[in-house]
Amino acid sequence: MSEPATALTGCLAPIDKTGLDGLIEQGKANPKAVKTLKCKTVAEGRFRHANYIRDLDPYIVDEPPGLLGDDTAPNPSEASLAALGSCVAVGLHANAIARGITIQSLELVLEGDLNITAVWGTGDVSEKPVGFTDVRIKVDMKADCPQEEIDALIAHVIQWSPVFNTFSRPVNMVAEAV
Repeated sequence: MSEPATALTGCLAPIDKTGLDGLIEQGKANPKAVKTLKCKTVAEGRFRHANYIRDLDPYIVDEPPGLLGDDTAPNPSEASLAALGSCVAVGLHANAIARGITIQSLELVLEGDLNITAVWGTGDVSEKPVGFTDVRIKVDMKADCPQEEIDALIAHVIQWSPVFNTFSRPVNMVAEAV
């Protein structure tokens, strides 16, 4: 009997197993492939920004009132935590499907500590770390496998998460006026 094209994952929307297998094969066939992602950020007023990605509706980023924003959306640091949590969750879901694990539920809680006293370089600019100094990810995953297998899955996903790796290692950055 052949494997179903879509693997069921409990309460999570199913992932197309055939499509996942195709992506796996593409990656193995061309392991050095690099894709350039793009985002256009447009200031709308105060600290609210519309971020244009592909043909999607703009992704809004703002600051809370305590940081002089209008509180209409996550701030940039919160958005980066959301990107990290989503990347890890996608990795967990895909790797569970690839391993034949059925997920009943998946929740991640992320916390990040940062010193904001520099106020974007306008405040206290004494020597201190800028950006997150500590990030904690708590994964609550219920699946049809032992906890040891879930723990191994989490460790594997963390090793291969693009956003986790962006957070945890230096990245070549260039900023210039156009």
